Amino acid sequence: MRLIDLSVYLEENAFAEPFPMTITPHKHADSAIGMAKKLGLEPSDFNDSMSLTHEDFSGQFHCGTHVDAPFHFGPLVEGKPAKTIDEVPLEWFFCDGVRLDMRHIPHNGLITMQDVKDALEKINYKLKPMDIVLIWTNFDKLIYTEAYLREQPGMSREATEYILEQGVKVIGVDMYGFDRSFGFQAQAFKKGEVKELFPGHMVGRDKEYVHIEKMGNLEALPAATGYKVACFPVKARQATAGQTRVVAILD
Repeated sequence: MRLIDLSVYLEENAFAEPFPMTITPHKHADSAIGMAKKLGLEPSDFNDSMSLTHEDFSGQFHCGTHVDAPFHFGPLVEGKPAKTIDEVPLEWFFCDGVRLDMRHIPHNGLITMQDVKDALEKINYKLKPMDIVLIWTNFDKLIYTEAYLREQPGMSREATEYILEQGVKVIGVDMYGFDRSFGFQAQAFKKGEVKELFPGHMVGRDKEYVHIEKMGNLEALPAATGYKVACFPVKARQATAGQTRVVAILD
Protein backbone atom coordinates (compact mmCIF):
# COMPACT_ATOMS: atom_id res chain seq x y z
CA MET A 1 0.00 0.00 0.00
CA ARG A 2 1.25 3.48 -0.88
CA LEU A 3 0.07 6.67 0.83
CA ILE A 4 0.28 10.11 -0.80
CA ASP A 5 -0.22 13.26 1.27
CA LEU A 6 -2.51 15.72 -0.52
CA SER A 7 -2.49 18.37 2.21
CA VAL A 8 -0.63 21.61 2.88
CA TYR A 9 0.83 22.72 6.19
CA LEU A 10 -1.21 24.30 8.94
CA GLU A 11 1.20 27.13 9.63
CA GLU A 12 1.57 30.86 10.04
CA ASN A 13 1.79 32.04 6.44
CA ALA A 14 0.43 35.47 5.59
CA PHE A 15 0.41 34.55 1.90
CA ALA A 16 -2.08 31.73 2.57
CA GLU A 17 -4.05 32.79 5.66
CA PRO A 18 -5.80 36.18 5.22
CA PHE A 19 -7.58 35.92 8.57
CA PRO A 20 -5.68 36.07 11.90
CA MET A 21 -3.95 32.84 12.86
CA THR A 22 -1.13 32.19 15.31
CA ILE A 23 0.80 29.15 16.47
CA THR A 24 2.87 29.83 19.59
CA PRO A 25 5.35 27.11 20.62
CA HIS A 26 6.57 26.63 24.20
CA LYS A 27 9.98 25.37 25.24
CA HIS A 28 10.21 22.21 27.33
CA ALA A 29 11.90 24.08 30.20
CA ASP A 30 9.21 26.78 30.20
CA SER A 31 6.52 24.10 30.26
CA ALA A 32 8.17 22.59 33.33
CA ILE A 33 7.81 25.90 35.16
CA GLY A 34 4.13 26.22 34.29
CA MET A 35 3.32 22.57 35.02
CA ALA A 36 5.19 22.64 38.32
CA LYS A 37 3.17 25.64 39.44
CA LYS A 38 -0.11 23.90 38.60
CA LEU A 39 0.86 20.68 40.41
CA GLY A 40 2.61 22.15 43.44
CA LEU A 41 5.99 20.80 42.31
CA GLU A 42 9.38 22.20 41.41
CA PRO A 43 10.62 22.39 37.80
CA SER A 44 13.60 20.27 38.88
CA ASP A 45 11.18 17.44 39.72
CA PHE A 46 10.83 16.74 35.99
CA ASN A 47 13.51 14.80 34.11
CA ASP A 48 16.23 17.27 33.13
CA SER A 49 13.92 20.05 34.41
CA MET A 50 11.89 19.75 31.21
CA SER A 51 8.20 18.91 31.05
CA LEU A 52 5.94 17.93 28.16
CA THR A 53 5.63 20.84 25.78
CA HIS A 54 2.87 22.11 23.53
CA GLU A 55 1.88 25.00 21.30
CA ASP A 56 -1.04 27.42 21.51
CA PHE A 57 -3.19 27.73 18.38
CA SER A 58 -5.54 30.57 17.54
CA GLY A 59 -7.42 30.64 14.25
CA GLN A 60 -10.33 29.34 12.22
CA PHE A 61 -11.22 25.78 11.33
CA HIS A 62 -10.86 27.13 7.78
CA CYS A 63 -7.08 27.39 8.19
CA GLY A 64 -4.84 24.85 6.47
CA THR A 65 -6.33 21.99 4.47
CA HIS A 66 -9.95 21.71 5.57
CA VAL A 67 -13.45 20.53 4.68
CA ASP A 68 -16.21 23.14 4.40
CA ALA A 69 -19.48 21.89 5.92
CA PRO A 70 -22.90 22.48 4.33
CA PHE A 71 -23.70 24.94 7.14
CA HIS A 72 -20.82 27.12 5.92
CA PHE A 73 -22.75 27.78 2.72
CA GLY A 74 -26.03 28.73 4.40
CA PRO A 75 -28.49 27.71 7.14
CA LEU A 76 -30.65 25.60 4.79
CA VAL A 77 -29.93 23.15 1.98
CA GLU A 78 -32.61 21.42 -0.06
CA GLY A 79 -35.14 23.00 2.33
CA LYS A 80 -33.66 21.33 5.42
CA PRO A 81 -31.25 22.54 8.15
CA ALA A 82 -27.71 22.39 6.80
CA LYS A 83 -25.30 19.99 8.51
CA THR A 84 -22.36 21.21 10.55
CA ILE A 85 -19.05 19.42 10.11
CA ASP A 86 -19.70 16.94 12.93
CA GLU A 87 -23.01 15.92 11.33
CA VAL A 88 -21.73 15.05 7.84
CA PRO A 89 -21.70 11.25 7.23
CA LEU A 90 -18.26 9.68 7.59
CA GLU A 91 -18.99 7.54 4.54
CA TRP A 92 -18.51 10.61 2.33
CA PHE A 93 -14.84 10.88 3.28
CA PHE A 94 -13.42 7.55 2.13
CA CYS A 95 -14.21 6.92 -1.53
CA ASP A 96 -12.64 6.55 -4.96
CA GLY A 97 -10.70 9.61 -6.10
CA VAL A 98 -10.77 11.24 -9.54
CA ARG A 99 -8.28 13.96 -10.47
CA LEU A 100 -9.37 16.45 -13.14
CA ASP A 101 -6.56 18.39 -14.82
CA MET A 102 -7.35 22.12 -14.80
CA ARG A 103 -3.78 23.40 -15.00
CA HIS A 104 -4.63 25.25 -18.19
CA ILE A 105 -7.10 27.56 -16.43
CA PRO A 106 -5.60 31.09 -16.25
CA HIS A 107 -5.12 33.04 -13.04
CA ASN A 108 -8.50 34.29 -11.79
CA GLY A 109 -10.08 32.13 -14.49
CA LEU A 110 -13.41 30.36 -14.14
CA ILE A 111 -13.62 26.57 -14.37
CA THR A 112 -16.65 25.83 -16.53
CA MET A 113 -18.86 22.80 -17.02
CA GLN A 114 -17.21 22.26 -20.40
CA ASP A 115 -13.80 22.24 -18.71
CA VAL A 116 -15.02 19.45 -16.45
CA LYS A 117 -16.47 17.46 -19.35
CA ASP A 118 -13.27 17.89 -21.37
CA ALA A 119 -11.13 16.73 -18.43
CA LEU A 120 -13.30 13.62 -17.98
CA GLU A 121 -13.15 12.85 -21.69
CA LYS A 122 -9.37 13.19 -21.63
CA ILE A 123 -9.07 10.42 -19.02
CA ASN A 124 -11.97 8.41 -20.49
CA TYR A 125 -13.87 8.38 -17.22
CA LYS A 126 -17.50 8.78 -16.23
CA LEU A 127 -18.20 10.06 -12.74
CA LYS A 128 -20.13 7.74 -10.44
CA PRO A 129 -21.94 8.41 -7.16
CA MET A 130 -19.66 9.12 -4.17
CA ASP A 131 -16.50 9.71 -6.20
CA ILE A 132 -14.24 12.31 -4.57
CA VAL A 133 -13.39 14.77 -7.35
CA LEU A 134 -10.04 16.55 -7.09
CA ILE A 135 -9.58 19.75 -9.12
CA TRP A 136 -5.90 20.02 -10.10
CA THR A 137 -4.77 23.59 -10.89
CA ASN A 138 -1.24 23.38 -9.40
CA PHE A 139 -1.99 26.61 -7.54
CA ASP A 140 -0.61 25.17 -4.32
CA LYS A 141 2.86 25.80 -5.78
CA LEU A 142 2.19 29.53 -5.26
CA ILE A 143 1.29 29.21 -1.58
CA TYR A 144 4.26 31.36 -0.50
CA THR A 145 3.56 34.13 -3.01
CA GLU A 146 1.07 37.01 -3.25
CA ALA A 147 -0.56 35.35 -6.27
CA TYR A 148 -1.95 32.55 -4.06
CA LEU A 149 -4.70 34.72 -2.58
CA ARG A 150 -4.98 37.35 -5.30
CA GLU A 151 -5.07 35.31 -8.50
CA GLN A 152 -6.57 31.90 -7.84
CA PRO A 153 -9.04 30.42 -10.34
CA GLY A 154 -12.37 29.09 -9.13
CA MET A 155 -15.29 26.80 -9.78
CA SER A 156 -18.33 28.08 -11.65
CA ARG A 157 -21.86 27.32 -10.48
CA GLU A 158 -22.49 25.21 -13.61
CA ALA A 159 -19.32 23.14 -13.20
CA THR A 160 -20.11 22.47 -9.55
CA GLU A 161 -23.72 21.53 -10.30
CA TYR A 162 -22.67 19.19 -13.10
CA ILE A 163 -20.30 17.27 -10.84
CA LEU A 164 -22.89 16.99 -8.06
CA GLU A 165 -25.54 15.79 -10.51
CA GLN A 166 -23.42 12.67 -10.99
CA GLY A 167 -23.92 11.74 -7.32
CA VAL A 168 -20.66 13.26 -6.05
CA LYS A 169 -20.66 14.58 -2.48
CA VAL A 170 -17.06 15.76 -2.03
CA ILE A 171 -15.04 18.05 -4.33
CA GLY A 172 -11.48 19.06 -3.48
CA VAL A 173 -9.42 21.96 -4.83
CA ASP A 174 -5.72 22.81 -4.54
CA MET A 175 -6.39 26.55 -4.27
CA TYR A 176 -7.01 28.71 -1.20
CA GLY A 177 -10.76 28.61 -1.80
CA PHE A 178 -13.37 27.01 -3.99
CA ASP A 179 -14.27 30.21 -5.84
CA ARG A 180 -12.09 32.79 -7.55
CA SER A 181 -10.02 35.15 -5.39
CA PHE A 182 -11.98 37.43 -3.07
CA GLY A 183 -10.62 40.66 -4.54
CA PHE A 184 -11.24 39.64 -8.14
CA GLN A 185 -14.83 38.65 -7.37
CA ALA A 186 -15.51 41.92 -5.54
CA GLN A 187 -14.21 44.06 -8.39
CA ALA A 188 -16.03 42.00 -11.04
CA PHE A 189 -19.26 42.26 -9.05
CA LYS A 190 -18.96 46.03 -8.71
CA LYS A 191 -18.45 46.31 -12.48
CA GLY A 192 -21.48 44.12 -13.16
CA GLU A 193 -19.31 41.45 -14.80
CA VAL A 194 -20.61 38.76 -12.43
CA LYS A 195 -24.09 38.52 -10.91
CA GLU A 196 -23.32 36.22 -7.99
CA LEU A 197 -20.59 36.18 -5.37
CA PHE A 198 -19.09 32.80 -4.39
CA PRO A 199 -21.18 30.85 -6.94
CA GLY A 200 -19.48 27.53 -6.21
CA HIS A 201 -20.20 27.87 -2.52
CA MET A 202 -23.77 28.99 -3.19
CA VAL A 203 -24.54 25.71 -4.96
CA GLY A 204 -24.35 24.25 -1.45
CA ARG A 205 -27.63 26.01 -0.61
CA ASP A 206 -29.39 24.01 -3.34
CA LYS A 207 -27.53 20.69 -3.27
CA GLU A 208 -26.04 19.04 -0.19
CA TYR A 209 -22.31 18.55 -0.58
CA VAL A 210 -18.96 19.53 0.95
CA HIS A 211 -15.70 20.66 -0.55
CA ILE A 212 -12.08 20.50 0.52
CA GLU A 213 -10.01 23.66 0.23
CA LYS A 214 -6.23 24.20 0.30
CA MET A 215 -5.16 20.78 -0.89
CA GLY A 216 -1.72 20.23 -2.42
CA ASN A 217 0.65 17.80 -4.10
CA LEU A 218 -1.92 16.52 -6.62
CA GLU A 219 0.87 16.06 -9.14
CA ALA A 220 2.17 13.18 -7.00
CA LEU A 221 -0.80 11.02 -7.96
CA PRO A 222 0.43 8.52 -10.57
CA ALA A 223 -2.83 8.67 -12.53
CA ALA A 224 -6.21 10.39 -12.61
CA THR A 225 -7.96 7.37 -11.07
CA GLY A 226 -7.17 4.09 -9.34
CA TYR A 227 -6.93 5.10 -5.67
CA LYS A 228 -9.01 5.83 -2.59
CA VAL A 229 -9.09 9.21 -0.90
CA ALA A 230 -9.38 9.54 2.88
CA CYS A 231 -10.27 13.05 4.08
CA PHE A 232 -12.02 12.76 7.45
CA PRO A 233 -12.52 16.22 9.02
CA VAL A 234 -11.92 17.09 12.67
CA LYS A 235 -15.01 16.43 14.81
CA ALA A 236 -15.61 20.03 15.89
CA ARG A 237 -19.04 20.44 17.44
CA GLN A 238 -21.41 22.60 15.37
CA ALA A 239 -18.51 23.98 13.31
CA THR A 240 -18.61 25.29 9.76
CA ALA A 241 -15.43 23.41 8.80
CA GLY A 242 -12.83 20.97 10.07
CA GLN A 243 -9.16 20.53 9.32
CA THR A 244 -8.25 17.31 7.51
CA ARG A 245 -5.17 15.37 6.43
CA VAL A 246 -6.12 14.32 2.91
CA VAL A 247 -4.42 11.08 1.87
CA ALA A 248 -4.60 9.10 -1.35
CA ILE A 249 -4.35 5.34 -0.77
CA LEU A 250 -2.99 3.18 -3.59
CA ASP A 251 -2.61 -0.58 -3.67
